[in-house]
Amino acid sequence: IQRTPFYIEAGGQVSDAGVLRREGGGGEVVVDGLTRIGADAPRLHQVRMRSGTLHPRDLVTAEVDAETRDATRRNHTATHLLHAALREVLGSHVKQAGSLVAPDRLRFDFVHFAAVTRDEQSRIERIVNAQIVRNVPVQTDERSTAEAIAGGAVALFGEKYGERVRVVSVPGFSTELCGGTHCRATGDIGAFVIVGES
Repeated sequence: IQRTPFYIEAGGQVSDAGVLRREGGGGEVVVDGLTRIGADAPRLHQVRMRSGTLHPRDLVTAEVDAETRDATRRNHTATHLLHAALREVLGSHVKQAGSLVAPDRLRFDFVHFAAVTRDEQSRIERIVNAQIVRNVPVQTDERSTAEAIAGGAVALFGEKYGERVRVVSVPGFSTELCGGTHCRATGDIGAFVIVGES
C-alpha cells in the first residue's frame, strides 16, 4: 500500500497497530506492524487474518488503534523532554544515540562520560515533570533543514535529512527535527518516572 494512515517504525518509534476491514464486510485483518523493503518501496502491513477473506484490489477501511497510538505519542513526546532535561542537567554535550518509543515504555540511549547519579536522575525527573505540568502545546512545523538547524533545532547528524524537515518543539524548552507522532500538549503525558539507568 503506497498510502496508509499507519505510522511505520522509524527513529525508534514502533509502528502503529489496528485493523483493515473489507468494505461491505466479509473480511478483517489485524495489523501488527509495518515494514518497508527499500527506501522507495510501499509500506508492507504485517497482518493476521481475524475473519473472512481479503482479495487483491478489495477496498478496505484502515483503522489505527487510537489507544495504542496515543500511548506511543505520549512516550515519544516524553523522549524530547527527557533529551532536553539531560542536556540541562548533564551538559550540552549529551547527544541521543538511539531510542525505543513504544506504547508501554520508552528507552533513551545517549552519550555521556559517566553514569547518571541518583541525584541527577531526580533532577531530570523534576524538570521533565515540570514541563508536563506546564501543559504547553506541542508545535509541529515544516522548515528548510538549514533554517531549522540555524534556529537551534537538535538534529541527529548521523541521520540523513532532505531539503525540508519536520520540527517538533515544546516552546521555551525543546526543539528537535522529528518525523514521529506526538501528543497535542505536554500535559497529555501524565507522570514521568525513570525506572532504570544502565
